[in-house]
Amino acid sequence: MKKEKIDRINELARKAKTVGLSTAEKEEQNRLRQEYIQAYRESLRAQLHSIKVVDKFGNDLTPKKLKEAKSKNNFH
Repeated sequence: MKKEKIDRINELARKAKTVGLSTAEKEEQNRLRQEYIQAYRESLRAQLHSIKVVDKFGNDLTPKKLKEAKSKNNFH
């Protein structure tokens, strides 16, 4: 998510605490928050798919569910 959108989310949050938001601003705030949450989830998913769990002997202990998700989404 671009910095400008995050700045706008913060600006709307500050305004909501001080003077309140119009209906249009509330809708914009909600839309921007949903975009932020979606971007955060996608980023977290990508990070989780890049993880490989290995014990001290070098054995792959990555959970089966994660391995299946990686192969399904072509993550290696």
